[in-house]
Amino acid sequence: MKKVKNRSNKHFLSPGHNACAGCGQLSAAQAVMRGLDKNTIIANATGCLEVTTTAYPQSSWGLPWIHSLFENAAAVASGILAALKQKGDKKTKVIVQAGDGGTYDIGFGLISGMWERGENILYICYDTEAYSNTGIQASGATPYGASTTTTPAGLKSIGSTQRKKDMITIALAHGLKYVAQSAAGFPDDITAKVRAALATPGPSYLQILCPCVPGWKIGYDEAAHMGKLAVNTGLFPLLEFRDGKLAASSITANFKAKPVNEYLKKQGRFKHLKASEIAIVQKLAEENIKRFKIEN
Repeated sequence: MKKVKNRSNKHFLSPGHNACAGCGQLSAAQAVMRGLDKNTIIANATGCLEVTTTAYPQSSWGLPWIHSLFENAAAVASGILAALKQKGDKKTKVIVQAGDGGTYDIGFGLISGMWERGENILYICYDTEAYSNTGIQASGATPYGASTTTTPAGLKSIGSTQRKKDMITIALAHGLKYVAQSAAGFPDDITAKVRAALATPGPSYLQILCPCVPGWKIGYDEAAHMGKLAVNTGLFPLLEFRDGKLAASSITANFKAKPVNEYLKKQGRFKHLKASEIAIVQKLAEENIKRFKIEN
């Protein structure tokens, strides 16, 4: 086998990965990297972000990075933090990166334990609203009406009948001092929230909506636009909680929501929805607008 020369990696996440063209998750990850410095260690769960950036024998990562299993990235991060404490290292930051499958479902218990212990770790969920890496199966983040390979739309099925799990509220229930939500298409917002989270002592949680080109059945140039529409309809607002209270929101007093159908009709996973079912999604957006409205 031909020996591959080691290359100097000047970027925290270098180009040359094998993600889909226009991947919403990789654009979000680049925005996250801008919020970090060299004194950072990443524990990365199995998923699209892992497999597309670490094809043997190369890696796109320019920071200390470890691949955990699907379910135990939080526990691996806890072990790294314990080792740093033993060494007396108070400078190095530890972050977790995982998809919604590893966050909402498989790794949920270990995340809860990490939060209960109050460990100074930033957990970042790249939310594609399905198990994108393994075939677009439904996860706890899959929204109502979405067609996936395990909740396929059909003559007697509208796709997913569940309501997306509220991880933001779950994080707040653990007493986290910093909890935030962002989306691909808002890179500066993502970077600012990463920096704010790392400046806050204790555990913090950042959830980023990452439109998936094959999973959402959208064009290669549409991920950022889908992220913006999700925010502008009120289905996935930009949020920031500090000390348990809503401190910032994209839903302000002068917020004018776009109808959810503008968002749904552009995605193949929702193309089967009827008007009555779209009305249910519209109601979910209106509930968010009421819940997360903040005065200017």
